[in-house]
Amino acid sequence: MKIYATRHGQTDCNLRDVICGVTPARLTDKGIAQARELAETAERVGDIDMIISSPMARALATAEPTAKRLGLPILTDERLREWNYGSYEGKPRFADGFPNAKKNFGCRMPNGGESLLQLSHRVYSALDDIIEKYRDKNVLIVCHGGVCRVIETYFNDMTTEEFMNFFMGNCELRKYEVG
Repeated sequence: MKIYATRHGQTDCNLRDVICGVTPARLTDKGIAQARELAETAERVGDIDMIISSPMARALATAEPTAKRLGLPILTDERLREWNYGSYEGKPRFADGFPNAKKNFGCRMPNGGESLLQLSHRVYSALDDIIEKYRDKNVLIVCHGGVCRVIETYFNDMTTEEFMNFFMGNCELRKYEVG
């Protein structure tokens, strides 16, 4: 089994370099082009059997060209939605306190946000279920930057420093082998 993971195409929030977890965001023209390029890449990869996406609009808009090109439906999993950054939503990427808040894995983001532990729990449980239910398939997961960080830790050990510096580009495709 292979799991492929990708982050959605560029959004207006990415372009403005603002924090966008659960805040709705649309793909830019560049993001739409990236989603089309992802579809071409997925076709060249040649072994994707199914697509599971975050239900957020930016992830679904990214998954759609690949689904059309490969003739596959898009399943959604709520557990793949982006990290809720609480009151940091909509603020500049390096807002005062934000980098430190991301490091404090056991603390929730202020004003209704999630902790990294909560995010990791839901993403790990989604991955556990995907691996159990679809062991005979190769799965493309279309999600978000924060979720991609957690997916990376599921398959590869990372120090806190490595985790903090991990970055996945828009529509970058990573492959993970499931033993």
